[in-house]
Amino acid sequence: MGHRDVDAAVAEALRVLGPHAAEDWTVRAGPLEWSCLETAAHIAHGLLAYAGQVAARPAGAYLPFDLTVRPDAPPADVLQVLTACGRLLSGVLATAGPDLRAWHWGPCDAEGFAAMGVAETLLHAHDIARGPSVDWLPPAPMSRAVLDRLFPDAPPGDPTRVLLWCTGRGELDGLPRRTSWTWEAARAD
Repeated sequence: MGHRDVDAAVAEALRVLGPHAAEDWTVRAGPLEWSCLETAAHIAHGLLAYAGQVAARPAGAYLPFDLTVRPDAPPADVLQVLTACGRLLSGVLATAGPDLRAWHWGPCDAEGFAAMGVAETLLHAHDIARGPSVDWLPPAPMSRAVLDRLFPDAPPGDPTRVLLWCTGRGELDGLPRRTSWTWEAARAD
């Protein structure tokens, strides 16, 4: 995975969520405790944090900065912030070499940061879409790429349904619903 995958995930989130920016985004985002607006700001924060890690390449911790989105910002503006942060991550990934390592609970390569950016964007766009009852699922090819990189032990099946199950957002036949999970972004050299 790389910068083009991040661009595609952000474009897909905007395609799905943009037409609903005039709706009430103070409602809960699916199963989350956050509102749709807070969840969109969270996506942007994650993308910016990943961009910072890739740019600075810290070896042992996250950089001590946060993104603050004004609580009175309308959804359309928050989607622009999300777009900006997605482009920042995409830009630093486009210039990252194959030897890049930065901290995400261990040494993580550029592909891992791209996969996390795609996962955060698609999964939380799915959460937001559930707020205004938009019938949308993350695209299967993107879901498969995230599973291949972040969930190497994922069970077989429809990639989108498996990704939702891996992250506690769905059911899979014969498997209990997950209540906690982690992805494997860091890889030993």
